[in-house]
Amino acid sequence: MTTLDEIKAAIEKLTFEERAQLARWIHGWSDDDWDREMIADAKNGKLDRFIAEVDEQIEKDQLLDLP
Repeated sequence: MTTLDEIKAAIEKLTFEERAQLARWIHGWSDDDWDREMIADAKNGKLDRFIAEVDEQIEKDQLLDLP
């Protein structure tokens, strides 16, 4: 069993109040390294190609919903 599986199993055993407390704690996390990198990439134009591709798909009504 992986650590993630163990965490999921432990979360399932929490009471409603404990799950709400956990959700508030997770929601309150500040940006991590990945978030900061994505923000920097967006500011530096590294995501422009992907944004243009999505915009084109939207214009052609070809944008697919995520599963």
